[in-house]
Amino acid sequence: MSNLIPVNQKHLTLDERKIIEDSLNEGLSFKEIAKYLCKDPTTISKEIRLHRVDDIQPKRIFNNPHNFCTRRFRCKRTNVCEKIILCDIKCSSCNKCNQVCKSFVKESCLRLDRAPYVCNGCDKPLHRCSVPHKYRYDAVFAQRKYEELRTSSRIGVNLTKHQALQMNAVVAPLIEQGQSPYVIVTNHPELGISVKTLYNYIEQGVLLTRNIDLKRKVKFKLRKDDSKPSIKNREVFVGRTYADFKQLNPDYFCEMDTVISAKGSNKCILTFYIPETQLFIARLLNRCTEGAVKVAINELERALGTYDFLSVFNT
Repeated sequence: MSNLIPVNQKHLTLDERKIIEDSLNEGLSFKEIAKYLCKDPTTISKEIRLHRVDDIQPKRIFNNPHNFCTRRFRCKRTNVCEKIILCDIKCSSCNKCNQVCKSFVKESCLRLDRAPYVCNGCDKPLHRCSVPHKYRYDAVFAQRKYEELRTSSRIGVNLTKHQALQMNAVVAPLIEQGQSPYVIVTNHPELGISVKTLYNYIEQGVLLTRNIDLKRKVKFKLRKDDSKPSIKNREVFVGRTYADFKQLNPDYFCEMDTVISAKGSNKCILTFYIPETQLFIARLLNRCTEGAVKVAINELERALGTYDFLSVFNT
């Protein structure tokens, strides 16, 4: 890698892939693209070869669209397949020509065998090109393929079949004797795993041991996953924290809340409480969404009028 290029050691983004696609269409070299993106030319070369698309079907001018031989236009050979019954049709017009002919030479393009490895930026019109397999680089397709590979590489267990059998030979007999995974991992450090990993292997079916074989785990209830917050857009809390609430005048604000109904129903109760007058207002909503709350507040504003609404619901 060149010492003159400040490498950021990060994966390519969609914007960078779009720059690569536009640069290839303009006919720029890998070195020029790498210099602009502050990457190594080898990175650009690997990116294009891994994520190029083979979906451009050529329009065949020849009478046999399955013949990819360079000699098909001037070839006059017949009966290459050596059938018992002689055939007067030219072999270049037969679908089996490329499979049985010993003189077959597949047509290729130097742009696809070496840099830039794709048809982007080629001066030859597509309808006049007779190369059977064409490749192009598409930034959106490359990004999608990269994300799929990144996700699939993290799925499964980092364990070979032989290692799983060896681990099962140690774990399964001890589980049958009544030992817990904690005791097994503590007494057998050669396994090289933690207690949580052993529980995950049993849960995923990597080992022959199942959850039903564990004496205590079948008695436990499934834990609720409270790690993920229900509100993903954290910008709604700007200016609405408890510190902001304490700075308000206690005589001129309104408290609003929603009361969710039992499970199986989407209805909820929208409540307003004004501490100054101890006025309590409640409205029934068919669903607890942001749009339903806006509709209820707009109805109150139309009923009271804009001036009275701003006076009552100041903050």
